[in-house]
Amino acid sequence: MIIKPRTRGFICLTSHPEGTLQNIKNQIDYVKSKGKIKNGPKKVLVIGASTGFGIASRITAAFGSDAATIGVFFEKPAAEGKPGTAGWYNSAAFEKEAHASGLYAKSINGDAFSDEIKKQTIDLIKKDLGQIDLVVYSLASPRRTHPKTGVNYASVLKPIGQPFTNKTVDFHTGVVSDITINPVDNDEDIQNTIAVMGGEDWKFWMEDLKEAGVLAEGVKTVAYSYIGPELTYPIYRNGTIGKAKDDLEATVTTINKLLKDLNGISYVSVNKALVTQSSSAIPVVPLYISLLYKVMKQKGIHEGCIEQMQRLFAESLYSGEKISLDEKGRIRIDDLEMREDVQKEVAALWEQATTENLEAISDIEGYRNDFFNLFGFNFEEIDYDKDTNELVNVDSIQ
Repeated sequence: MIIKPRTRGFICLTSHPEGTLQNIKNQIDYVKSKGKIKNGPKKVLVIGASTGFGIASRITAAFGSDAATIGVFFEKPAAEGKPGTAGWYNSAAFEKEAHASGLYAKSINGDAFSDEIKKQTIDLIKKDLGQIDLVVYSLASPRRTHPKTGVNYASVLKPIGQPFTNKTVDFHTGVVSDITINPVDNDEDIQNTIAVMGGEDWKFWMEDLKEAGVLAEGVKTVAYSYIGPELTYPIYRNGTIGKAKDDLEATVTTINKLLKDLNGISYVSVNKALVTQSSSAIPVVPLYISLLYKVMKQKGIHEGCIEQMQRLFAESLYSGEKISLDEKGRIRIDDLEMREDVQKEVAALWEQATTENLEAISDIEGYRNDFFNLFGFNFEEIDYDKDTNELVNVDSIQ
């Protein structure tokens, strides 16, 4: 079939298998260009492995360290005449390239919050790898069914305490407007968001993996967070999502105690603001990112997901040196984004931004391009007017 992008708001409803393959190849080429990561991981589990930082982590481990990888995700495969999700095609492309390079790569498609998928993953580790030395937790979901209670939780994206009004942009049209988001009106919404996006499921995974005996001596685990600039604090870090991130970051202490007898350790890495399926849904953030891209590209310090993950692995997790942490014990690979000169220039542009000048003072075009790249579109190497086979399988999922 011929597949073109179809969008609804911040969602792209279609994805292109050849374009996503090109996207994965580009990321693999970047990791290879940086050379091998000395003393890198060899047997890796990535939970939330199909998009964004998750797939970039899997690529970095495999092609930067020759690691065997198991990826867990919840994606929709293609049906005849209906494309699969971008994450499905990403995973199919990753496995194809990994297997062609002689690397072990298998995937599990299902609800990573469930005990069933945890058990299935543990059984696969026992059967094929024995033990794993790195667990990457990069799960993003708007809802969660608690595996112990069966209670369904839905997260909300709201400020806390008072309404938040600021600029936002429709990145498809470039129209800048003001938006007001009302705060949560009860504590239940905050607790539900923590239940979905906090650290409990990461803890459950690590407890189950340890109990099953599949964590290697010296195992490491890392989860991902974000802080951002003060202008996004009301909707992000000081909002409901921020409370969930606080919970995730606090879980490090619990997991460190759990891993102590294995000489293992857990980290939270605070990553840079990037165009992902999740960040596109947050009001204010697309405008901030388009201005940030402009400034960072002008300074020659822009990074995408793959550059961030390669740097995290090579310069922090597996540098062979003591890892630099902030005052709250977090790895900060948002260091370039949060540089004083960068933030000062972004703040100045923010005050100026209007519909009329947006194309000139921001990199809104770069934002759009990155957004469509997520779904396999806007790659020069691909002829989107040609038929493509939408029925692409992830090799290891039968």
